[in-house]
Amino acid sequence: MIYLTLFKTHHFLYFIGSLNFSQQYTKSNNNCIMGTICHRGLIHILCQGTQNALSTTGNSEIQYNMMKDMYTGCEIVMGNLEITMMEHNRDFSFLQSIREVTGYILFAVNEFSRLPLDHLRVIRGTMLYEDQYALAVMINYQKDGQHGLQELGLTRLTEILEGGVKIIQNKYLSYAPQVNWLDIVRDGSADILIQDNGPENACDEACGDVPCWGPGKDKCQRLTKTVCAPQCNGRCFGENPSECCHIECAGGCSGPLDTDCFACRNFNNSGPCVRQCPQALLYNKNTFKMEPNPNAKYQYGSICVAQCPLNFVVDGSSCVINCPPNTMEVEKNGVKRCEPCGGLCPKACHGTGTQTRQTVDAFNIDSFINCTKIQGSLHFLVTGIKGDDYNSVPPLDPEKLKIFNTVREITDILSIQSWPESMSDLSVFSNLQTIQGRSLYRTYSLMVVKIPSLTSLGLRSLRRINDGNVYITGNKKLCYHDTINWTRIFSGSSRPQRRQKQTDIKDNCPRSQCVAEGHVCDPLCADGCWGPGPSQCLSCRKYSRGGTCVPECMFLTGSRREFATSSGECLPCHPECKVQEGKETCTGPGADQCVACANLQDGPHCVPSCPEGVMAGEGVIFKYPNKQGRCEPCHSNCTQGCFGPSIGDCVGSSRNTQSQTTTAIVLGVIALVFVGFSIFVLTVLYRRGLAIRRKRAMRRYMENGERFEPLDPGEKGSKVCARFLKPTELRKIKLLGNGVFGTVHKGIWIPEGDTVKLPVAIKTIHDRTGRQTFYEETDHMRAMGSLDHMNVVRILGICTGVNLQLVTQLSTQGSLLEHVRNHKNKLNPQRLLNWCVQIAKGMYYLEENRMVHRNLAARNVLLRNNYTAQISDYGIADLLYPDDKKYFYNEVKTPIKWMALESILFRRYTHQSDVWSYGVTIWEMMSYGAEPYDKMRPQDVPDLLEKGERLSQPQICTIDVYMVMVKCWMVDENIRPAFKELANEFTRMARDPPRYLVIKVRHLDAAPDEVNQRSADLDDLDDVDFGLDDPEEEVLADSLSLSVPPYLSQSRILSLMTLLLLFCRCCFVQGMWQSRSRLNSARTMSESSEGFGTAVELEISEDISLTGSLKKRRHREDSAYMSQRDSLSGGPPETPSPEMQEEDQNGYVLPGDGPERGDCTTFIYCNTLIIPKKGPNCLSCTTDDRHNAFII
Repeated sequence: MIYLTLFKTHHFLYFIGSLNFSQQYTKSNNNCIMGTICHRGLIHILCQGTQNALSTTGNSEIQYNMMKDMYTGCEIVMGNLEITMMEHNRDFSFLQSIREVTGYILFAVNEFSRLPLDHLRVIRGTMLYEDQYALAVMINYQKDGQHGLQELGLTRLTEILEGGVKIIQNKYLSYAPQVNWLDIVRDGSADILIQDNGPENACDEACGDVPCWGPGKDKCQRLTKTVCAPQCNGRCFGENPSECCHIECAGGCSGPLDTDCFACRNFNNSGPCVRQCPQALLYNKNTFKMEPNPNAKYQYGSICVAQCPLNFVVDGSSCVINCPPNTMEVEKNGVKRCEPCGGLCPKACHGTGTQTRQTVDAFNIDSFINCTKIQGSLHFLVTGIKGDDYNSVPPLDPEKLKIFNTVREITDILSIQSWPESMSDLSVFSNLQTIQGRSLYRTYSLMVVKIPSLTSLGLRSLRRINDGNVYITGNKKLCYHDTINWTRIFSGSSRPQRRQKQTDIKDNCPRSQCVAEGHVCDPLCADGCWGPGPSQCLSCRKYSRGGTCVPECMFLTGSRREFATSSGECLPCHPECKVQEGKETCTGPGADQCVACANLQDGPHCVPSCPEGVMAGEGVIFKYPNKQGRCEPCHSNCTQGCFGPSIGDCVGSSRNTQSQTTTAIVLGVIALVFVGFSIFVLTVLYRRGLAIRRKRAMRRYMENGERFEPLDPGEKGSKVCARFLKPTELRKIKLLGNGVFGTVHKGIWIPEGDTVKLPVAIKTIHDRTGRQTFYEETDHMRAMGSLDHMNVVRILGICTGVNLQLVTQLSTQGSLLEHVRNHKNKLNPQRLLNWCVQIAKGMYYLEENRMVHRNLAARNVLLRNNYTAQISDYGIADLLYPDDKKYFYNEVKTPIKWMALESILFRRYTHQSDVWSYGVTIWEMMSYGAEPYDKMRPQDVPDLLEKGERLSQPQICTIDVYMVMVKCWMVDENIRPAFKELANEFTRMARDPPRYLVIKVRHLDAAPDEVNQRSADLDDLDDVDFGLDDPEEEVLADSLSLSVPPYLSQSRILSLMTLLLLFCRCCFVQGMWQSRSRLNSARTMSESSEGFGTAVELEISEDISLTGSLKKRRHREDSAYMSQRDSLSGGPPETPSPEMQEEDQNGYVLPGDGPERGDCTTFIYCNTLIIPKKGPNCLSCTTDDRHNAFII
């Protein structure tokens, strides 16, 4: 048999002999080094790696010479290969012999052009750079030059067993990114980072679709994994199913056998690649025991060796440099092994007695911690125990003496001439076993002299004094010493001539006095004792357990039974022995000496489990337990264990796998259904509880607010409900939109002192001029916070600061503008007219509270649900400039197309100007979100309005609805209808929707269904996530030149109004032309709108004419105007309030007959034909003609 010889020289380990690698792993060497025996001239060289990372040792010249000395001729690097900070003129051809690196490769901050690792096949990655990379190539170029890495010479690298790849910032490296690293890296989840390298160059044509390592047809990458057939579990040497490498191969192979591998995945056993090296113990199926393996080998790196290198020791089945903790190096049969210490590992310490260390004292006692052997003597003198004032040595703490509990051996003498008065024995040396006596003091090796407090020696473990005499004298209280059989302790003495005088024991406590005081040995002791109690016996009369004498062992009682050795020592039975009642459990310490087994039985041995995968002489052994609890061998074809004796009972067989799979699937499905149902129920309950809490909290905070009572006793009492919040109570989540005055965020309000999270909208008001801050709480803020109407967005709170934050209810449906645009085919007349009513009611509420909106548009009307509209963004301008008489939109987009003419020209904002914006808002809604004057530039709108042009009639509106819009756009603001009248008018229309709006839809919902659906929506208060689009503000671009569409001319409007005045005395006409008294109306201009402006500060050209019909105006107090109105309308009847109409509990107007639809004679203009109609229904046209009809 060919043997293996190992020796080490300098940095290399040479393995000579039967390392039968493939051709790539061997080389011829006819000149054997150091005269060792070579087998067929084959030699294998290993070298140690480094672990310096990016740090260097000395200058680059020293570092280069060290690497050249280390790696020249090296084939396997045991560790890491690190090359850093090398110049471009260095020659690294000595690296070409390296075929394997067990750690990682680091190549960083170098300047030479090529990495010559042409024979490297495997990087094992047992250690990783940055804990994740097995190959790291970084920053390899000259900072101020043209030199740098251009090519990775890794043409034979085919496998990285652990870790990933990092190739970054190599300015001239062109081919590395093209390499198929997934074919090389075994771990599919490993990080592959390749970036910031040189431009990619094309591979040679001979490579085809295969990547390459560099230019030339010999630089094509060899793929060994991604091209393999599906049947291959690892690498392959071809694409056919029969060309798979052995499972133990790494880096590819030349054939299917385990001897054809280029490298081994685990270990190389002198040629074949194996999963593990031959173990030191083998299972003997005849004796049912693990026995030594004569062919055992040890793991050294990835190689199985018969013996470890000279500077290594054997730890189990591996070669290691140092023994692990709690083990010690022991040489057995010429082999150094790591063995368990069996307690404290040996530690030798120097003793006392020298000139500088005469006695144990407070300064040196810590040096004896964990010492098991004292090299020399131990002296305890007065200067050490009580201190030495002359040398400034403090007294010794008696507790410190317990350090000597670990001492087992003293090579010279133990001399005790002083001892702490609090200690009555020498039990700190209870584990002392031997006093060698190599160097004596006047023939004595044990001396105890004049210790007045000493009553017993307490040296319970002392069994041997090799040389020297015992001197114990002058201890007036010492007993028990005369019971010791000193002859047995001195039996190993090497000086027979001194046996006559081995003990000098005198002047201690008389024996009679000791007996009288009860200081006698325990009855269980034999041959004397060291002190009181059964634990101090020199030997026992019957049995002993752990050094203490006992009358009996636990043969029949106790949780863990015992047996007795021939010397009378009680030892526990093996843990696998089953406790027996009424009889002994075992006859000895072994698992084969049990009366019965607690678990299983393998032959005569009791075992916790049957052997599985244990190495035996002919292979691996698997066993299974039978019904009697005995281990039986599996079928010879079972390779992973079994559950029975037949081949069908093997682990992994089809029958067993199918049964296990079916059971697992059934149990998994049941568990999944149960867990899913539980999660669903808990989620529903949690969400319901959260929603209920949110509803209650929202209702509570909407109903209750902070009340501000007047400070002046003469002031009128008022209770204003407004809530001022702290910034810490608000949390913004995401941006919903931007507007003229600021931004809107979806957010959460967490009221102070509460845990509920309320979804809200947070509008942040910005003053772009920097003139206004919002630290003070104003009356206008309190007024805004006090508004509470179902058609006005409720302000839940106000947060002051640099920017003002208004917290409002979160709208669930977005803006009205987007809703009518997105659902134009689903809207019916009933809903549109009700929205008109609701907006008018909301504006009437603002009018009653003296709040001018200034920016009413469909984009600023939010939908609480599909049926309830709410007005938002009211009163913000007054917050910004409360002291100004007018507000100028400077450097922002201005909604010119929605503004009244007096607002555009003179910056006067009143409730009447809001009526104009209301008409435009209704037009937007009836036009399904169309933009007013969409083909006109904003700066042209004022001239158009002064000429009498207005927005055209929407397609779905009859003339009745359109005439309401026209009334809102009257130049004379005093002629425009009030919001109260508009609410009444649209309420009347909402009772007969098809009469006023003509909408062609495929599925027109019936009124009862709409009512039911609306009621359900109104009851639903759950939070719905939505996004608000940015409000569409007018862009004042002078470059736009679009043609003006045909709008309704002023002459046509006047002719229609004349017809209405002449021919209708009832129905719509009567409602529209009712006389109203304006003297006591609540419709007032806002405080910020008093007076007329002197200039127009808008982003429009300065050629806008400020002249026109608005120069002279009539006020509502004008008697001529009032008399004309009264004469035309037939007197000033009282206008009913919009709240007095018939509505449901939610303010929604339902279809039905109104009081105004009585008997009257009207003329209906249908397709230019005037048809008289009399009866309860005044209007009657065909569906197709109704949008062209109007009353005359």
